[in-house]
Amino acid sequence: MAVIAIGMPALAVCQEKGAAGPVSAEASRAGEIGSRLPDFAVNDLRGHNVSSANLRGKIVLVDFWATWCQPCKKEMPGYQKLLDRYGKDGFVVVGFKFDTMVDDINPLMFARKIGAQYPLAVATDGIRAKFGGIEGLPTTMIYDRQGILRYKIIGFEYTAAIESELKSLL
Repeated sequence: MAVIAIGMPALAVCQEKGAAGPVSAEASRAGEIGSRLPDFAVNDLRGHNVSSANLRGKIVLVDFWATWCQPCKKEMPGYQKLLDRYGKDGFVVVGFKFDTMVDDINPLMFARKIGAQYPLAVATDGIRAKFGGIEGLPTTMIYDRQGILRYKIIGFEYTAAIESELKSLL
């Protein structure tokens, strides 16, 4: 597994997958399998409001990414394809851009270039804390319709694996 340094202690890239059985959300800390989607309200990079309140009852994929993150560039187009395929079924994607290093391209130009059309907002210190801290990029979290974290990956994952997890929640 690789290690990505982003202006803070090195962020190890590894995988953490959710358990198949029921998990108590109250017993889990933020960012751990079984924890709840945190309350947040931000403006995305296009100036639109994105809030957890608007995501209730939906399956939510939260992606932490950066313009300079090569694995992120590979994953994000796949997330858009999943959104195009399953958005009508209540699936949504929200991306949080790391701002710990200077972008190597304008984030909106980056998104347009790779085809990501879902909401992208800045992952401020407060947002990262609400999600339990981020240990590596990319980090992908999938919350079920009840707002419970069911799947978490730190590092790159193929779209087919994400889709398999997503289908089990649809």
